[in-house]
Amino acid sequence: MAKTRDQAEELRALQDTLYFVGGKWRLPVINSICNGNRRFREIERSIPGITTRMLSRELKEMELSKLVKRNVYADTPVLIEYEPTEHCRSFGKIIMEMIKWGRGHRQVVIKK
Repeated sequence: MAKTRDQAEELRALQDTLYFVGGKWRLPVINSICNGNRRFREIERSIPGITTRMLSRELKEMELSKLVKRNVYADTPVLIEYEPTEHCRSFGKIIMEMIKWGRGHRQVVIKK
């Protein structure tokens, strides 16, 4: 017998996902960190148009949401690096599918 889908639960899950990826900068920050950029300035330089303040806010929210881990090394000067958590990395496949879809969509729109 086919399992009945719980539409209310599916809606909550979609809303959670949209909240997670919401905003202009979340996905570019995740993509940057997952592509190997670890230090604040590296991440900032890899995302054209993002402000220092916005990147700082995104990284703080992502840390609270268990998407990135902030590592502080007691060197002189202090070194801070960000790394994606396994939970964050699990979203990588979805990002790649979104990139693929976006490229295809661009071609559909350009062809008119």
